[in-house]
Amino acid sequence: MMHQPIPREVELRHLERGRTGTMVLRLMVLVGAVTFFYTLVSDPALAWKSYVVNWSYFASIALGGILVAVVTWIVKAKWNWPLRRVHQSFAAYLPIAFVLFIPMLFSLREDYFPWIEMMEYDPIVQKKAAWLNIPFLLSRNLVGVLVLFSMAFGFVYLALRPDLGRIGQARTAAERDDRAGAWWRERFTRGWIGQEAEEERSYQLMTRLAPAYVLVYAAVMTMLVFDWSMSLEPHWFSTLYGGWYFMGAFWGGFAATAVAAIAIRRCDSTFRDYVGPKVRWDLGKLVFAFAVFWTYLFWSQYIVIWYGKLPWEQAWVATRLGDTWGGFSLAVIVLCFVVPFFGLLGVQPKKRPALLATFATAVLCGIWLWHYMLFFPSLHHEGDPAFSVHTPLIGLMFLGLFLLAVRWFLATFPLVQMWQPPVDPEPMEAEGQ
Repeated sequence: MMHQPIPREVELRHLERGRTGTMVLRLMVLVGAVTFFYTLVSDPALAWKSYVVNWSYFASIALGGILVAVVTWIVKAKWNWPLRRVHQSFAAYLPIAFVLFIPMLFSLREDYFPWIEMMEYDPIVQKKAAWLNIPFLLSRNLVGVLVLFSMAFGFVYLALRPDLGRIGQARTAAERDDRAGAWWRERFTRGWIGQEAEEERSYQLMTRLAPAYVLVYAAVMTMLVFDWSMSLEPHWFSTLYGGWYFMGAFWGGFAATAVAAIAIRRCDSTFRDYVGPKVRWDLGKLVFAFAVFWTYLFWSQYIVIWYGKLPWEQAWVATRLGDTWGGFSLAVIVLCFVVPFFGLLGVQPKKRPALLATFATAVLCGIWLWHYMLFFPSLHHEGDPAFSVHTPLIGLMFLGLFLLAVRWFLATFPLVQMWQPPVDPEPMEAEGQ
């Protein structure tokens, strides 16, 4: 990664929210909600499948964005200093994601999980009864999601606290810029012990919390994809399935950050200066690199299944390579590998905002289609359409809520993190001292 000089004083900025944009996003939520309830009456199975796909996609993008913030904090990355708050802003969607998780958790039963009926007669499924049972599914999903979301909130709270304290201590009304509001400042800065002490405290706590978040993230994301996707074909399993899923979410966090950062650059001149060619180059390199890594994880599963030629291992892949789903699988490979690999192969596409945003958007579309292919083929019945426009229309509700939450966060809290972690001495330098 390129060395990125950090200004001695980072200017306090907030995202400007236009009324037109807010109205468009609210309209998207309305269209998506109306489509969902209409489909719920006319075709409940399609409505819930579409709901689960979109919940999985947007929750994973939000969690992946937080993971980007956490991992770059662990490795003490400096290149993304103007983007830290963008990563953190994805946490604003998590309360919405949790509320949206409750209906699918408590409503979906035999119509969604085939193993519930198979448990009565299938000996292979019966051997998995310790894991595949509704009480345990409800409890582990509820606890796992609560713990993961809470840890994400804790990390973001610690990152925000020193900035809000600094704003509260500002001498003039202009410096204070009361957009965060007294309510948020009061709750985020209770027990304030001074700027330097608070920055050191946040740094130490974030440094301890970050590795734990990574472990919990991997465990909970694996559990979610096992329960809501892999269990839809109870005879099939892959030990790489969880890693493929949560690393895809991590990749989506980088791609979503790229799209968000370039969109913000267009409406804030100071942020435009901060997110210069070097920052975009580093961000583009990571979007490119994880396209290769995601494909590697897919190939690592596919080559073993192809080489073994065992019927119960081939079922999942064979379904997605057949006449009904083969075209969708090809589109996933094109959007998730071919387009970002060849599009971002050189230096200039990574540095040019329009090109980087275009290829990052293609990646996000590819990841959405990948999520679609994780769920829909396993629940497909004879006579069902392979694709319905209702699924992306329902996705508009999730997209609108996601963007409204992120815009609110960046308009309420400082757009760029003003306090910076201390510069640790290199190990060899520390030994020399």
